[in-house]
Amino acid sequence: MTSTFRRSPLALAILSLLETGPMHPYAIQRLIKQWGKDQVVNVGQRASLYRMIDRLDEAGLITTTGTDRDERYPERTTYEVTDAGRAATRQWLAEIVSTPRNEFPELPAALSFLLMLTPETTTELLEQRRAHLARRLADQDAKLETPLPRIIAIEDDYTRAMTRAELTWVEGTLADLRDGSFTWSHAELAPLADASMKAAEA
Repeated sequence: MTSTFRRSPLALAILSLLETGPMHPYAIQRLIKQWGKDQVVNVGQRASLYRMIDRLDEAGLITTTGTDRDERYPERTTYEVTDAGRAATRQWLAEIVSTPRNEFPELPAALSFLLMLTPETTTELLEQRRAHLARRLADQDAKLETPLPRIIAIEDDYTRAMTRAELTWVEGTLADLRDGSFTWSHAELAPLADASMKAAEA
């Protein structure tokens, strides 16, 4: 079953953290947030974390080591990574780091249908995105004031570079929209749409 387990950032995070020692789900979630990994791994919903832990357990990638009982907290099941889990972690890391993958993010999908909007509306929306990106980049740069060893937070290097690259692209596109070198109209696009429809129906 391990060979068919579908990898995910959350599964990778759980397996990797359990290599530091046995933990219960709450501790895993807390450690992900303490290490800032919640910026690249979605742990906002605890139910998703528990579902993933159950799936990893069923696949034999982790196993239970016991249940903690404390009057202050509900029962907590502790998990540890198995040899199969360690092997899967290294295989996933090798595949992800070495081979680019088309992950179908939302923005390129939206851009591919931007012709549904007007250039004026597009300009307004991209100005809003630029403001969001500028704030995000400022927050990311602020994290540099409390530096960690690079290997602990190397994903911050990547996300900051990606944010900066996207901000540069948005600013360049806004410049083209404002000077008129990038524009369109539904009237001009209508014949192209008609031709495409006829070709699709042929």
